[in-house]
Amino acid sequence: MTDGLFVKVASTVKQVRYIFVTGGVASSLGKGVSIASIGALLEARGFSVTIQKMDPYLNIDPGTMSPFQHGEVYVTQDGAETDLDLGYYERFTSAKLSRENSVTTGQIYYTVIERERRGEYLGRTVQVIPHITNEIKNRILSLKRSNPEVDFILVEIGGTVGDIESVPFLEAIRQFRLDVGTENTMYIHLTLVPTITIGGEIKTKPTQHSVKELLKQGIQPDMLICRSTNYLSEEVKEKISLFCNVKKERVISAPDIEHTIYEIPLIFHREHLDDEIIRYFRLEEKSPLFLETMNPMLSKWETVVEHFKKPKGMVKIALVGKYMQLADAYRSLFEALQHGGIANQVRVEMIKLDSEQLTSENAHELLGEADGILVPGGFGERGILGKIIAIRYAREKKIPYFGICLGMQTAVIEFAQNVAGLRGANSTEFETECEHPVISLMEEQLSVTSKGGTMRLGAYPCLVKPHSLLEEAYQKREIYERHRHRYEFNNRYRSLLEGMGLVVSGTSPDSGLVEAIELPRHIHPWFVAVQFHPEFNSRPLDPHPLFVKFIEMAKKKNRSEW
Repeated sequence: MTDGLFVKVASTVKQVRYIFVTGGVASSLGKGVSIASIGALLEARGFSVTIQKMDPYLNIDPGTMSPFQHGEVYVTQDGAETDLDLGYYERFTSAKLSRENSVTTGQIYYTVIERERRGEYLGRTVQVIPHITNEIKNRILSLKRSNPEVDFILVEIGGTVGDIESVPFLEAIRQFRLDVGTENTMYIHLTLVPTITIGGEIKTKPTQHSVKELLKQGIQPDMLICRSTNYLSEEVKEKISLFCNVKKERVISAPDIEHTIYEIPLIFHREHLDDEIIRYFRLEEKSPLFLETMNPMLSKWETVVEHFKKPKGMVKIALVGKYMQLADAYRSLFEALQHGGIANQVRVEMIKLDSEQLTSENAHELLGEADGILVPGGFGERGILGKIIAIRYAREKKIPYFGICLGMQTAVIEFAQNVAGLRGANSTEFETECEHPVISLMEEQLSVTSKGGTMRLGAYPCLVKPHSLLEEAYQKREIYERHRHRYEFNNRYRSLLEGMGLVVSGTSPDSGLVEAIELPRHIHPWFVAVQFHPEFNSRPLDPHPLFVKFIEMAKKKNRSEW
Protein backbone atom coordinates (compact mmCIF):
# COMPACT_ATOMS: atom_id res chain seq x y z
CA MET A 1 0.00 0.00 0.00
CA THR A 2 1.30 3.48 -0.87
CA ASP A 3 0.45 7.08 -0.09
CA GLY A 4 -2.24 6.92 -2.78
CA LEU A 5 -3.78 3.70 -1.41
CA PHE A 6 -2.74 1.71 -4.47
CA VAL A 7 -2.91 -2.02 -3.76
CA LYS A 8 -0.77 -4.38 -5.83
CA VAL A 9 -1.85 -7.95 -6.58
CA ALA A 10 0.26 -10.58 -4.86
CA SER A 11 2.82 -12.24 -7.15
CA THR A 12 1.48 -15.70 -6.26
CA VAL A 13 -1.80 -14.96 -8.05
CA LYS A 14 -2.14 -16.28 -11.62
CA GLN A 15 -0.58 -13.81 -14.04
CA VAL A 16 -3.07 -11.82 -16.07
CA ARG A 17 -2.31 -9.86 -19.23
CA TYR A 18 -3.63 -6.32 -19.67
CA ILE A 19 -4.56 -4.72 -22.98
CA PHE A 20 -5.33 -0.98 -23.00
CA VAL A 21 -7.20 0.51 -25.97
CA THR A 22 -7.08 4.26 -26.63
CA GLY A 23 -8.55 6.35 -29.43
CA GLY A 24 -7.22 9.23 -31.48
CA VAL A 25 -7.98 11.80 -34.19
CA ALA A 26 -11.77 11.72 -33.77
CA SER A 27 -14.46 10.28 -31.53
CA SER A 28 -16.93 7.56 -32.54
CA LEU A 29 -14.36 5.49 -34.41
CA GLY A 30 -15.61 2.30 -32.77
CA LYS A 31 -13.35 1.60 -29.79
CA GLY A 32 -16.13 -0.29 -28.04
CA VAL A 33 -16.81 -2.66 -30.93
CA SER A 34 -13.08 -3.03 -31.59
CA ILE A 35 -12.16 -4.03 -28.04
CA ALA A 36 -15.20 -6.35 -27.91
CA SER A 37 -13.98 -7.98 -31.14
CA ILE A 38 -10.53 -8.43 -29.65
CA GLY A 39 -12.19 -10.13 -26.70
CA ALA A 40 -14.12 -12.42 -29.06
CA LEU A 41 -10.90 -13.44 -30.83
CA LEU A 42 -9.09 -14.13 -27.56
CA GLU A 43 -12.00 -16.30 -26.42
CA ALA A 44 -11.80 -18.13 -29.74
CA ARG A 45 -8.15 -18.82 -28.90
CA GLY A 46 -9.20 -20.44 -25.64
CA PHE A 47 -8.55 -17.55 -23.24
CA SER A 48 -10.96 -16.03 -20.75
CA VAL A 49 -11.47 -12.25 -20.82
CA THR A 50 -13.19 -9.43 -19.05
CA ILE A 51 -13.51 -5.86 -20.34
CA GLN A 52 -13.64 -2.54 -18.52
CA LYS A 53 -14.77 0.88 -19.77
CA MET A 54 -13.24 4.04 -18.32
CA ASP A 55 -15.28 7.11 -19.17
CA PRO A 56 -13.79 10.58 -18.63
CA TYR A 57 -17.00 12.42 -17.76
CA LEU A 58 -17.78 13.64 -14.24
CA ASN A 59 -21.17 11.93 -13.95
CA ILE A 60 -21.19 9.05 -11.48
CA ASP A 61 -22.87 6.95 -14.20
CA PRO A 62 -25.01 7.61 -17.31
CA GLY A 63 -28.23 6.77 -15.45
CA THR A 64 -29.41 10.38 -15.24
CA MET A 65 -28.13 11.43 -18.66
CA SER A 66 -30.43 12.11 -21.60
CA PRO A 67 -30.44 9.46 -24.36
CA PHE A 68 -29.81 12.32 -26.79
CA GLN A 69 -26.60 13.11 -24.88
CA HIS A 70 -25.30 9.64 -24.24
CA GLY A 71 -27.30 6.99 -26.05
CA GLU A 72 -28.87 4.09 -24.19
CA VAL A 73 -28.16 3.22 -20.58
CA TYR A 74 -27.01 -0.39 -20.48
CA VAL A 75 -27.91 -2.31 -17.31
CA THR A 76 -25.75 -5.14 -15.94
CA GLN A 77 -26.97 -8.19 -14.05
CA ASP A 78 -26.07 -6.58 -10.70
CA GLY A 79 -27.99 -3.41 -11.52
CA ALA A 80 -25.29 -0.99 -12.63
CA GLU A 81 -26.33 1.71 -15.10
CA THR A 82 -23.45 1.83 -17.55
CA ASP A 83 -22.20 3.05 -20.90
CA LEU A 84 -23.66 1.35 -23.98
CA ASP A 85 -20.23 -0.05 -24.85
CA LEU A 86 -20.67 -2.64 -22.11
CA GLY A 87 -23.50 -3.98 -24.25
CA TYR A 88 -21.01 -4.61 -27.05
CA TYR A 89 -18.64 -6.30 -24.60
CA GLU A 90 -21.34 -8.75 -23.48
CA ARG A 91 -22.70 -9.35 -26.98
CA PHE A 92 -19.29 -10.23 -28.43
CA THR A 93 -17.91 -12.25 -25.50
CA SER A 94 -19.11 -14.59 -22.76
CA ALA A 95 -17.84 -12.23 -20.04
CA LYS A 96 -20.32 -11.55 -17.21
CA LEU A 97 -19.96 -7.85 -16.48
CA SER A 98 -20.81 -5.95 -13.31
CA ARG A 99 -20.53 -2.44 -11.89
CA GLU A 100 -16.77 -3.05 -11.55
CA ASN A 101 -16.52 -3.03 -15.34
CA SER A 102 -17.78 0.56 -15.63
CA VAL A 103 -15.65 3.42 -14.29
CA THR A 104 -16.13 7.19 -14.62
CA THR A 105 -14.11 10.19 -13.52
CA GLY A 106 -17.02 11.07 -11.24
CA GLN A 107 -16.72 7.71 -9.44
CA ILE A 108 -12.96 8.11 -9.05
CA TYR A 109 -13.09 11.62 -7.58
CA TYR A 110 -16.06 10.73 -5.38
CA THR A 111 -14.14 7.81 -3.87
CA VAL A 112 -10.97 9.83 -3.29
CA ILE A 113 -12.86 12.74 -1.71
CA GLU A 114 -14.75 10.36 0.59
CA ARG A 115 -11.42 8.87 1.73
CA GLU A 116 -10.03 12.33 2.37
CA ARG A 117 -13.08 13.23 4.47
CA ARG A 118 -12.56 10.07 6.54
CA GLY A 119 -8.95 11.01 7.16
CA GLU A 120 -7.51 8.01 5.32
CA TYR A 121 -4.76 10.12 3.74
CA LEU A 122 -3.51 11.15 7.20
CA GLY A 123 -3.59 14.86 6.48
CA ARG A 124 -1.52 14.69 3.31
CA THR A 125 -2.27 16.92 0.33
CA VAL A 126 -4.57 15.01 -2.03
CA GLN A 127 -3.46 15.31 -5.66
CA VAL A 128 -4.16 13.89 -9.11
CA ILE A 129 -0.84 12.06 -8.86
CA PRO A 130 -0.70 9.76 -6.95
CA HIS A 131 -4.20 9.66 -5.44
CA ILE A 132 -6.44 9.88 -8.52
CA THR A 133 -4.16 7.76 -10.69
CA ASN A 134 -3.79 5.15 -7.95
CA GLU A 135 -7.57 4.87 -7.59
CA ILE A 136 -7.83 4.35 -11.36
CA LYS A 137 -5.26 1.56 -11.13
CA ASN A 138 -7.13 0.03 -8.20
CA ARG A 139 -10.30 -0.10 -10.31
CA ILE A 140 -8.38 -2.08 -12.94
CA LEU A 141 -6.91 -4.44 -10.36
CA SER A 142 -10.32 -4.95 -8.75
CA LEU A 143 -11.30 -6.96 -11.83
CA LYS A 144 -8.39 -9.31 -11.18
CA ARG A 145 -9.38 -9.69 -7.54
CA SER A 146 -12.98 -10.55 -8.47
CA ASN A 147 -12.01 -12.68 -11.52
CA PRO A 148 -8.91 -14.57 -10.29
CA GLU A 149 -8.93 -17.07 -13.18
CA VAL A 150 -9.23 -14.54 -16.01
CA ASP A 151 -6.44 -14.54 -18.63
CA PHE A 152 -6.91 -11.08 -20.14
CA ILE A 153 -8.26 -7.80 -18.78
CA LEU A 154 -9.10 -5.42 -21.61
CA VAL A 155 -9.53 -1.75 -20.72
CA GLU A 156 -11.06 0.88 -23.01
CA ILE A 157 -10.07 4.47 -22.26
CA GLY A 158 -12.97 6.67 -23.33
CA GLY A 159 -12.60 9.94 -25.18
CA THR A 160 -9.86 10.97 -27.59
CA VAL A 161 -6.15 11.32 -26.88
CA GLY A 162 -5.49 15.05 -26.48
CA ASP A 163 -8.67 15.70 -24.49
CA ILE A 164 -7.86 17.14 -21.07
CA GLU A 165 -10.43 14.85 -19.40
CA SER A 166 -8.52 11.70 -20.40
CA VAL A 167 -5.11 12.73 -19.06
CA PRO A 168 -5.39 11.09 -15.59
CA PHE A 169 -6.45 7.79 -17.17
CA LEU A 170 -3.56 7.86 -19.64
CA GLU A 171 -1.12 8.64 -16.85
CA ALA A 172 -2.54 5.77 -14.80
CA ILE A 173 -2.11 3.21 -17.58
CA ARG A 174 1.40 4.56 -18.26
CA GLN A 175 2.25 3.84 -14.62
CA PHE A 176 0.50 0.48 -14.80
CA ARG A 177 3.15 -0.91 -17.12
CA LEU A 178 5.79 -0.05 -14.51
CA ASP A 179 3.75 -1.86 -11.85
CA VAL A 180 3.03 -5.15 -13.65
CA GLY A 181 5.76 -5.24 -16.31
CA THR A 182 6.08 -4.55 -20.01
CA GLU A 183 5.66 -8.25 -20.75
CA ASN A 184 2.19 -8.18 -19.19
CA THR A 185 0.80 -4.99 -20.75
CA MET A 186 -0.04 -3.99 -24.31
CA TYR A 187 -1.16 -0.62 -25.65
CA ILE A 188 -3.42 -0.61 -28.72
CA HIS A 189 -4.29 2.72 -30.32
CA LEU A 190 -7.34 3.08 -32.57
CA THR A 191 -6.92 5.90 -35.03
CA LEU A 192 -8.27 7.34 -38.29
CA VAL A 193 -6.63 7.04 -41.70
CA PRO A 194 -8.90 9.17 -43.89
CA THR A 195 -9.33 9.30 -47.63
CA ILE A 196 -9.89 12.97 -48.43
CA THR A 197 -9.17 13.42 -52.13
CA ILE A 198 -11.23 12.60 -55.21
CA GLY A 199 -8.47 10.29 -56.35
CA GLY A 200 -8.81 8.18 -53.24
CA GLU A 201 -5.43 9.06 -51.74
CA ILE A 202 -5.05 7.86 -48.14
CA LYS A 203 -3.63 10.33 -45.61
CA THR A 204 -1.54 9.02 -42.70
CA LYS A 205 -0.69 12.38 -41.12
CA PRO A 206 -3.68 12.37 -38.69
CA THR A 207 -2.52 9.01 -37.34
CA GLN A 208 1.05 10.27 -36.99
CA HIS A 209 -0.13 13.29 -35.01
CA SER A 210 -2.38 11.13 -32.85
CA VAL A 211 0.52 8.83 -31.94
CA LYS A 212 2.61 11.90 -31.10
CA GLU A 213 -0.13 13.04 -28.72
CA LEU A 214 0.01 9.62 -27.07
CA LEU A 215 3.79 9.80 -26.85
CA LYS A 216 3.46 13.11 -24.99
CA GLN A 217 1.68 11.12 -22.30
CA GLY A 218 4.58 8.69 -22.16
CA ILE A 219 2.82 5.87 -24.02
CA GLN A 220 4.26 4.20 -27.12
CA PRO A 221 1.54 2.10 -28.77
CA ASP A 222 2.39 -1.54 -29.45
CA MET A 223 -0.31 -1.92 -32.10
CA LEU A 224 -2.36 0.43 -34.28
CA ILE A 225 -5.88 -0.28 -35.49
CA CYS A 226 -6.49 2.02 -38.43
CA ARG A 227 -10.06 2.99 -39.31
CA SER A 228 -10.26 3.60 -43.03
CA THR A 229 -12.59 3.32 -45.98
CA ASN A 230 -10.76 0.29 -47.39
CA TYR A 231 -8.02 -2.11 -46.38
CA LEU A 232 -4.64 -0.41 -46.10
CA SER A 233 -2.04 -1.31 -48.71
CA GLU A 234 1.32 -2.73 -47.67
CA GLU A 235 2.91 0.56 -48.71
CA VAL A 236 0.66 2.58 -46.41
CA LYS A 237 1.26 0.15 -43.55
CA GLU A 238 5.02 0.50 -44.03
CA LYS A 239 4.74 4.29 -43.91
CA ILE A 240 2.64 4.25 -40.73
CA SER A 241 5.03 1.71 -39.21
CA LEU A 242 8.05 3.88 -39.95
CA PHE A 243 6.65 7.16 -38.63
CA CYS A 244 4.80 5.72 -35.63
CA ASN A 245 7.48 3.25 -34.50
CA VAL A 246 5.14 0.24 -34.63
CA LYS A 247 5.93 -3.05 -36.38
CA LYS A 248 4.26 -3.26 -39.77
CA GLU A 249 2.65 -6.56 -38.78
CA ARG A 250 0.94 -4.69 -35.95
CA VAL A 251 -0.58 -2.00 -38.15
CA ILE A 252 -4.09 -3.43 -38.50
CA SER A 253 -6.67 -2.39 -41.09
CA ALA A 254 -10.19 -1.68 -39.86
CA PRO A 255 -12.07 -0.90 -43.08
CA ASP A 256 -15.70 0.16 -43.31
CA ILE A 257 -17.93 -2.86 -42.85
CA GLU A 258 -20.27 -3.94 -45.62
CA HIS A 259 -23.05 -5.79 -43.80
CA THR A 260 -22.81 -5.94 -40.02
CA ILE A 261 -20.55 -5.12 -37.06
CA TYR A 262 -20.29 -8.86 -36.47
CA GLU A 263 -17.87 -8.97 -39.40
CA ILE A 264 -15.25 -7.14 -37.34
CA PRO A 265 -13.80 -10.16 -35.46
CA LEU A 266 -13.36 -11.90 -38.84
CA ILE A 267 -11.75 -8.81 -40.38
CA PHE A 268 -9.34 -8.52 -37.46
CA HIS A 269 -8.56 -12.23 -37.73
CA ARG A 270 -7.77 -11.87 -41.43
CA GLU A 271 -5.42 -9.04 -40.47
CA HIS A 272 -3.77 -11.45 -37.96
CA LEU A 273 -4.54 -9.18 -35.02
CA ASP A 274 -5.06 -12.13 -32.67
CA ASP A 275 -1.86 -13.81 -33.88
CA GLU A 276 0.10 -10.65 -33.17
CA ILE A 277 -1.34 -10.39 -29.65
CA ILE A 278 -0.32 -14.01 -29.03
CA ARG A 279 3.18 -13.27 -30.35
CA TYR A 280 3.47 -10.09 -28.28
CA PHE A 281 2.70 -11.92 -25.03
CA ARG A 282 4.72 -14.99 -26.14
CA LEU A 283 1.78 -17.33 -25.68
CA GLU A 284 2.38 -19.48 -28.78
CA GLU A 285 2.65 -22.65 -26.70
CA LYS A 286 -0.71 -21.99 -25.01
CA SER A 287 -2.43 -20.93 -28.24
CA PRO A 288 -0.71 -22.06 -31.45
CA LEU A 289 -0.90 -19.60 -34.32
CA PHE A 290 -3.54 -20.37 -36.92
CA LEU A 291 -3.31 -18.16 -39.96
CA GLU A 292 -5.60 -19.98 -42.37
CA THR A 293 -7.81 -22.52 -40.61
CA MET A 294 -11.02 -21.44 -38.91
CA ASN A 295 -11.71 -22.78 -35.43
CA PRO A 296 -15.25 -23.68 -34.27
CA MET A 297 -15.87 -20.37 -32.47
CA LEU A 298 -14.86 -18.28 -35.48
CA SER A 299 -17.00 -20.53 -37.66
CA LYS A 300 -20.00 -19.41 -35.60
CA TRP A 301 -19.18 -15.78 -36.36
CA GLU A 302 -18.82 -16.72 -40.02
CA THR A 303 -22.33 -18.22 -39.92
CA VAL A 304 -23.75 -15.06 -38.34
CA VAL A 305 -22.24 -12.90 -41.08
CA GLU A 306 -23.42 -15.31 -43.77
CA HIS A 307 -27.03 -14.89 -42.56
CA PHE A 308 -26.68 -11.13 -42.95
CA LYS A 309 -25.22 -11.49 -46.42
CA LYS A 310 -27.70 -14.07 -47.73
CA PRO A 311 -31.01 -13.88 -45.85
CA LYS A 312 -33.87 -16.10 -46.98
CA GLY A 313 -36.43 -13.37 -46.55
CA MET A 314 -37.18 -10.01 -45.03
CA VAL A 315 -39.54 -8.64 -42.38
CA LYS A 316 -40.43 -5.05 -41.56
CA ILE A 317 -40.59 -4.07 -37.91
CA ALA A 318 -42.02 -0.70 -36.89
CA LEU A 319 -40.34 0.74 -33.81
CA VAL A 320 -42.40 3.48 -32.22
CA GLY A 321 -40.19 5.36 -29.78
CA LYS A 322 -39.29 8.75 -28.37
CA TYR A 323 -35.57 8.95 -29.19
CA MET A 324 -35.47 7.77 -32.80
CA GLN A 325 -33.28 10.69 -33.92
CA LEU A 326 -30.32 9.00 -32.20
CA ALA A 327 -29.74 5.36 -33.16
CA ASP A 328 -27.62 4.64 -30.07
CA ALA A 329 -30.57 5.45 -27.80
CA TYR A 330 -31.94 1.99 -28.65
CA ARG A 331 -28.68 0.24 -29.55
CA SER A 332 -29.28 -3.03 -27.64
CA LEU A 333 -32.82 -3.19 -28.99
CA PHE A 334 -31.71 -2.80 -32.60
CA GLU A 335 -29.07 -5.48 -32.13
CA ALA A 336 -31.51 -7.88 -30.46
CA LEU A 337 -33.92 -7.53 -33.39
CA GLN A 338 -31.08 -8.41 -35.75
CA HIS A 339 -30.29 -11.43 -33.58
CA GLY A 340 -33.90 -12.54 -33.94
CA GLY A 341 -33.48 -12.15 -37.69
CA ILE A 342 -30.34 -14.31 -37.64
CA ALA A 343 -32.23 -17.09 -35.86
CA ASN A 344 -35.01 -16.93 -38.47
CA GLN A 345 -32.65 -16.38 -41.42
CA VAL A 346 -34.38 -13.17 -42.45
CA ARG A 347 -33.24 -9.59 -42.80
CA VAL A 348 -34.93 -7.23 -40.36
CA GLU A 349 -35.80 -3.87 -41.89
CA MET A 350 -36.64 -1.33 -39.21
CA ILE A 351 -39.26 1.36 -39.71
CA LYS A 352 -38.22 3.94 -37.11
CA LEU A 353 -41.12 6.14 -36.10
CA ASP A 354 -41.13 9.09 -33.71
CA SER A 355 -44.17 8.49 -31.49
CA GLU A 356 -44.89 12.23 -31.40
CA GLN A 357 -45.57 12.15 -35.14
CA LEU A 358 -48.06 9.25 -34.99
CA THR A 359 -51.77 10.08 -35.01
CA SER A 360 -55.00 8.15 -35.52
CA GLU A 361 -55.23 9.73 -38.98
CA ASN A 362 -51.79 8.64 -40.23
CA ALA A 363 -51.47 5.34 -38.32
CA HIS A 364 -52.36 3.14 -41.29
CA GLU A 365 -50.07 5.09 -43.61
CA LEU A 366 -47.09 4.71 -41.23
CA LEU A 367 -47.80 1.25 -39.83
CA GLY A 368 -49.67 -0.49 -42.63
CA GLU A 369 -46.60 -2.20 -44.11
CA ALA A 370 -45.25 -3.42 -40.77
CA ASP A 371 -44.99 -7.15 -40.13
CA GLY A 372 -44.51 -6.44 -36.44
CA ILE A 373 -44.76 -3.44 -34.11
CA LEU A 374 -42.48 -2.84 -31.13
CA VAL A 375 -42.82 -0.11 -28.50
CA PRO A 376 -39.64 0.22 -26.40
CA GLY A 377 -38.88 1.77 -23.02
CA GLY A 378 -38.59 5.43 -22.13
CA PHE A 379 -39.50 8.05 -19.58
CA GLY A 380 -41.85 11.01 -19.45
CA GLU A 381 -45.17 11.99 -21.01
CA ARG A 382 -43.88 13.16 -24.40
CA GLY A 383 -44.97 10.89 -27.24
CA ILE A 384 -47.18 8.62 -25.09
CA LEU A 385 -50.34 9.18 -27.15
CA GLY A 386 -48.53 8.03 -30.30
CA LYS A 387 -47.41 4.85 -28.57
CA ILE A 388 -50.96 4.09 -27.45
CA ILE A 389 -52.21 4.65 -31.01
CA ALA A 390 -49.57 2.24 -32.35
CA ILE A 391 -50.54 -0.40 -29.77
CA ARG A 392 -54.23 -0.10 -30.58
CA TYR A 393 -53.42 -0.44 -34.29
CA ALA A 394 -51.38 -3.61 -33.60
CA ARG A 395 -54.14 -5.09 -31.42
CA GLU A 396 -57.02 -4.37 -33.79
CA LYS A 397 -55.17 -5.26 -37.01
CA LYS A 398 -53.72 -8.41 -35.40
CA ILE A 399 -50.12 -7.41 -36.14
CA PRO A 400 -47.52 -9.12 -33.90
CA TYR A 401 -46.82 -6.76 -31.01
CA PHE A 402 -43.88 -6.66 -28.60
CA GLY A 403 -43.84 -4.13 -25.75
CA ILE A 404 -40.81 -3.53 -23.53
CA CYS A 405 -40.91 -1.68 -20.19
CA LEU A 406 -42.88 1.48 -21.05
CA GLY A 407 -44.16 -0.54 -24.01
CA MET A 408 -45.86 -2.86 -21.52
CA GLN A 409 -47.21 -0.01 -19.41
CA THR A 410 -48.72 1.74 -22.42
CA ALA A 411 -50.19 -1.58 -23.59
CA VAL A 412 -51.97 -1.87 -20.25
CA ILE A 413 -53.23 1.71 -20.55
CA GLU A 414 -54.48 1.07 -24.11
CA PHE A 415 -56.29 -2.10 -23.06
CA ALA A 416 -57.82 -0.40 -20.04
CA GLN A 417 -59.06 2.54 -22.11
CA ASN A 418 -60.28 0.79 -25.25
CA VAL A 419 -61.24 -2.72 -24.13
CA ALA A 420 -62.12 -2.38 -20.45
CA GLY A 421 -63.79 1.01 -21.02
CA LEU A 422 -61.79 2.86 -18.32
CA ARG A 423 -61.66 6.20 -20.12
CA GLY A 424 -59.63 7.82 -17.35
CA ALA A 425 -56.98 5.09 -17.33
CA ASN A 426 -53.41 6.34 -17.29
CA SER A 427 -50.09 6.16 -15.47
CA THR A 428 -49.36 8.41 -12.50
CA GLU A 429 -46.06 9.17 -14.22
CA PHE A 430 -48.02 11.18 -16.79
CA GLU A 431 -51.11 12.20 -14.80
CA THR A 432 -50.68 12.25 -11.02
CA GLU A 433 -54.39 12.46 -10.22
CA CYS A 434 -55.79 10.31 -13.02
CA GLU A 435 -59.15 8.61 -12.48
CA HIS A 436 -57.86 5.08 -13.07
CA PRO A 437 -54.11 4.72 -12.28
CA VAL A 438 -53.60 1.34 -13.92
CA ILE A 439 -49.86 2.08 -13.81
CA SER A 440 -48.48 3.63 -10.63
CA LEU A 441 -45.25 4.32 -8.79
CA MET A 442 -43.72 1.27 -7.14
CA GLU A 443 -44.26 1.29 -3.38
CA GLU A 444 -40.53 1.26 -2.58
CA GLN A 445 -40.09 4.31 -4.82
CA LEU A 446 -42.47 6.55 -2.86
CA SER A 447 -39.75 7.89 -0.54
CA VAL A 448 -37.02 8.15 -3.19
CA THR A 449 -35.75 11.67 -3.92
CA SER A 450 -32.34 11.02 -5.49
CA LYS A 451 -32.51 10.06 -9.18
CA GLY A 452 -29.21 8.26 -9.76
CA GLY A 453 -29.20 4.47 -9.31
CA THR A 454 -32.49 4.39 -7.39
CA MET A 455 -34.82 2.60 -9.81
CA ARG A 456 -35.55 -1.12 -9.80
CA LEU A 457 -32.32 -2.17 -11.47
CA GLY A 458 -30.67 -5.42 -12.46
CA ALA A 459 -31.78 -9.04 -12.78
CA TYR A 460 -34.85 -10.32 -10.94
CA PRO A 461 -36.71 -13.64 -11.15
CA CYS A 462 -40.02 -14.00 -12.95
CA LEU A 463 -42.44 -16.94 -12.75
CA VAL A 464 -43.97 -17.82 -16.13
CA LYS A 465 -47.64 -18.79 -16.51
CA PRO A 466 -48.10 -22.33 -17.90
CA HIS A 467 -49.29 -22.64 -21.52
CA SER A 468 -48.71 -18.93 -22.16
CA LEU A 469 -47.00 -17.29 -25.13
CA LEU A 470 -44.22 -16.39 -22.70
CA GLU A 471 -43.65 -20.04 -21.78
CA GLU A 472 -43.78 -21.02 -25.45
CA ALA A 473 -40.92 -18.61 -26.15
CA TYR A 474 -38.73 -19.37 -23.13
CA GLN A 475 -39.52 -23.07 -22.67
CA LYS A 476 -39.05 -22.37 -18.95
CA ARG A 477 -41.21 -21.74 -15.91
CA GLU A 478 -38.74 -19.40 -14.18
CA ILE A 479 -36.60 -16.75 -15.86
CA TYR A 480 -34.23 -13.95 -14.82
CA GLU A 481 -34.29 -10.64 -16.68
CA ARG A 482 -32.86 -7.16 -16.18
CA HIS A 483 -35.03 -4.23 -15.10
CA ARG A 484 -34.87 -0.45 -15.17
CA HIS A 485 -38.11 1.21 -14.07
CA ARG A 486 -39.94 3.08 -11.30
CA TYR A 487 -43.58 2.44 -12.25
CA GLU A 488 -45.51 -0.82 -12.29
CA PHE A 489 -48.83 -2.46 -13.09
CA ASN A 490 -51.32 -1.46 -10.39
CA ASN A 491 -52.59 -4.74 -8.89
CA ARG A 492 -55.84 -3.06 -7.81
CA TYR A 493 -56.92 -3.33 -11.47
CA ARG A 494 -55.59 -6.83 -12.12
CA SER A 495 -58.84 -8.77 -11.58
CA LEU A 496 -60.83 -6.29 -13.65
CA LEU A 497 -58.47 -6.35 -16.61
CA GLU A 498 -58.03 -10.13 -16.47
CA GLY A 499 -61.81 -10.43 -16.50
CA MET A 500 -61.82 -8.45 -19.75
CA GLY A 501 -59.35 -10.85 -21.41
CA LEU A 502 -55.90 -9.57 -20.45
CA VAL A 503 -53.51 -12.40 -19.54
CA VAL A 504 -50.91 -11.84 -16.82
CA SER A 505 -48.25 -14.31 -17.97
CA GLY A 506 -45.31 -13.32 -15.79
CA THR A 507 -45.12 -12.31 -12.12
CA SER A 508 -42.49 -11.87 -9.44
CA PRO A 509 -42.19 -14.92 -7.12
CA ASP A 510 -44.37 -13.23 -4.49
CA SER A 511 -46.91 -12.29 -7.22
CA GLY A 512 -46.55 -8.68 -6.16
CA LEU A 513 -45.22 -7.40 -9.47
CA VAL A 514 -46.71 -8.07 -12.89
CA GLU A 515 -43.74 -8.80 -15.15
CA ALA A 516 -45.52 -9.69 -18.40
CA ILE A 517 -48.92 -9.46 -20.05
CA GLU A 518 -50.33 -10.87 -23.29
CA LEU A 519 -53.53 -11.44 -25.20
CA PRO A 520 -55.02 -14.92 -25.67
CA ARG A 521 -54.22 -16.69 -28.94
CA HIS A 522 -57.87 -16.75 -30.02
CA ILE A 523 -57.96 -12.93 -29.79
CA HIS A 524 -54.56 -12.07 -31.25
CA PRO A 525 -51.85 -14.24 -32.91
CA TRP A 526 -48.97 -12.79 -30.82
CA PHE A 527 -49.32 -9.84 -28.45
CA VAL A 528 -46.71 -9.87 -25.66
CA ALA A 529 -45.42 -7.09 -23.43
CA VAL A 530 -42.86 -7.31 -20.62
CA GLN A 531 -41.78 -4.97 -17.84
CA PHE A 532 -38.12 -6.03 -18.09
CA HIS A 533 -35.50 -5.44 -20.82
CA PRO A 534 -34.81 -8.71 -22.67
CA GLU A 535 -32.62 -6.89 -25.21
CA PHE A 536 -29.82 -6.76 -22.60
CA ASN A 537 -29.60 -10.56 -22.63
CA SER A 538 -29.51 -11.11 -26.39
CA ARG A 539 -26.35 -12.19 -28.24
CA PRO A 540 -25.66 -12.83 -31.94
CA LEU A 541 -24.48 -16.34 -31.04
CA ASP A 542 -27.38 -16.80 -28.58
CA PRO A 543 -30.42 -14.73 -29.62
CA HIS A 544 -33.00 -13.96 -26.94
CA PRO A 545 -36.05 -16.26 -27.22
CA LEU A 546 -38.59 -13.41 -27.14
CA PHE A 547 -36.93 -11.67 -30.08
CA VAL A 548 -36.63 -14.98 -31.92
CA LYS A 549 -40.36 -15.63 -31.44
CA PHE A 550 -41.35 -12.05 -32.31
CA ILE A 551 -39.46 -12.18 -35.61
CA GLU A 552 -40.82 -15.67 -36.29
CA MET A 553 -44.38 -14.35 -35.94
CA ALA A 554 -43.57 -11.29 -38.06
CA LYS A 555 -42.19 -13.66 -40.69
CA LYS A 556 -45.47 -15.64 -40.65
CA LYS A 557 -47.47 -12.45 -40.97
CA ASN A 558 -45.26 -11.36 -43.88
CA ARG A 559 -46.00 -14.65 -45.63
CA SER A 560 -49.70 -14.57 -44.70
CA GLU A 561 -49.34 -17.85 -42.80
CA TRP A 562 -52.30 -17.13 -40.51
